[in-house]
Amino acid sequence: MDLAYLRSHPHHLPTFLKHQRIRETPVAGGSIAAASRLTLDDGASLFVKSWPESTPTPEGFFTTEAAGIEWLRIAGGPPLPEVLVALPELLALEWLEAGEPTSEGAERFGRQLAVLHRAGAPAFGAEWPGYIGALPQDNTLSGQPWPRWFAEHRLLPYLRLSVDGGALSAADVAATERLINQIEVYGGAEPPSRIHGDLWPGNLFWATDGRAWLIDPAAHGGHRETDLAQLALFGGVPELGRILAAYQEEWPLADGWRERVPLHQLHLLLVHTALFGTGYRSAVRAAVDTLLGG
Repeated sequence: MDLAYLRSHPHHLPTFLKHQRIRETPVAGGSIAAASRLTLDDGASLFVKSWPESTPTPEGFFTTEAAGIEWLRIAGGPPLPEVLVALPELLALEWLEAGEPTSEGAERFGRQLAVLHRAGAPAFGAEWPGYIGALPQDNTLSGQPWPRWFAEHRLLPYLRLSVDGGALSAADVAATERLINQIEVYGGAEPPSRIHGDLWPGNLFWATDGRAWLIDPAAHGGHRETDLAQLALFGGVPELGRILAAYQEEWPLADGWRERVPLHQLHLLLVHTALFGTGYRSAVRAAVDTLLGG
């Protein structure tokens, strides 16, 4: 099997893998899906993700990611890997060689991200099922104002899951609910932008071509400040200052955006308490207390 054959017959890939007709090397692919590098007969490499064999693949998990990649791929926007195979049981993407962050690459990415966001979306949400990590995410298209949509579709579901898992204390929950109930006071409402949706630093891939590539999206119509706030999580992406400066030159952010960073980060932080438990409790509480002035 070479790359030309694969593009013409993508549904044959699982059969070739099952019968070990392709060289496969496991690689680090994150905490959710199993990942490997495939080397085809013509020397081309692919990055392939599949669900662990011990559990069934959630419906639409890989096809949702593929749809998001294609939706985010716009002229002048950030680069994304080519989708070669998108099947219910696996996703095969163009292989990217890892490089180092550069100032030039960061500035170019900042401008490209602004172009992507400015492409817009018809509504908040998306026309495909949503996932954030291994968890479902409600992508029902909505014409609600952004603050209430964000509260109901991006904060409350993961607060409830975190409570069910015992990751947050009663005081944590009360403070977070108070924040959600007054979310409109933080302002920042905008029409929906075309966003990555899970843009923590691990999902910005610095390649040998000098560019910063988007990977692993949870793409939907959302608020552009969410992507930028997520880039600052967990230590922050390299060259974040240059990314933000270039973004601002391309499409300036609304007043008060810096004060809203913890609000936009709260979505992913609650996803982490829902998925991984109390280890992220202090980060959730810090974001809430900052917004409440505690």
